[in-house]
Amino acid sequence: MVTQITRDELRAKLDRGDDFAIVEALPPMYYEDAHLPRALNMPHDRVNELAPALLPDRSQEIIVYCANSPCRNSGIAARRLTELGYENVRDYDAGKQDWIEAGLPTESGVTVVEH
Repeated sequence: MVTQITRDELRAKLDRGDDFAIVEALPPMYYEDAHLPRALNMPHDRVNELAPALLPDRSQEIIVYCANSPCRNSGIAARRLTELGYENVRDYDAGKQDWIEAGLPTESGVTVVEH
């Protein structure tokens, strides 16, 4: 089951440097424009293909987000991750719009993942 996480909870985890993965479930062009700090890009329709390399530890906490609450990508990706055996998946449903409107920092560009 996927549980929700709030902006304040996510921000606190980032500020503390907690060990978790954060995943943006939008296409690369949106990710490259702006994404949450430390976020990996895994579009919702590429979870099966990318999850094993990007998220090798199935017990690690994973927080998935997309554009905003009406956007369904994060929910789709989060459910698929749980179906693939990931044990601790959370959805930041309010997404990138909520984060940016709160004046919180974003990063831009491409994240290179070593295989």
